[in-house]
Amino acid sequence: MSAEGSGLVPGDHPDRIKWNAKYGTGFVPSFRPNPLAVRALATVLPDGPVADLACGPSGSALLAAELGRRVTAVDVSEAALALLGEEASRRGLDHLITLVHADLSGWAPEPRSYALVLAIGFWDAAVFAAGAAAVADGGLLAWEALTADARRTRPGLPAEWYLKPGEPASLLPPGFGVLDQSEVAARNRRRLLGRRNPAIP
Repeated sequence: MSAEGSGLVPGDHPDRIKWNAKYGTGFVPSFRPNPLAVRALATVLPDGPVADLACGPSGSALLAAELGRRVTAVDVSEAALALLGEEASRRGLDHLITLVHADLSGWAPEPRSYALVLAIGFWDAAVFAAGAAAVADGGLLAWEALTADARRTRPGLPAEWYLKPGEPASLLPPGFGVLDQSEVAARNRRRLLGRRNPAIP
């Protein structure tokens, strides 16, 4: 397992501070894969790696590695990545997972290079566009993020942090089809599963 990108996140970055505080001493992750990731990984995929964006201590990344996929796991919190790395080592999966400590506003995956691009609980329209661009021909984009309904319990939630009606499917670039877009009402979230059209020989 390798770690990359350590210099991309300033020490006073507010998200780094926030999530390091959450995932610091005493936090016990479940490492349960998200249901959207389970579905995506059970769907027909081309050969190639998986990108898990804003991954946290991700059970989804571990599941992808258990299925033999190489995984690039990206997060702003080195505490979250450390938890994921320790669990990957315990399961003997560390050779398949690359940990990237980075702010997604300044890091983007290589275009058309991932069989699956996954993001759970995170929304930024520019990062979504970069994630979609990183999906290989025939690959999947799996995204779950908050909707405006989340403001009922989090009234100070900035508008750019939640999905507008129709998003994220409405923001997919040409060449993608929507396999499913549905509400996760109990969590005030919406999830999307989309596929980039395979290349035509």
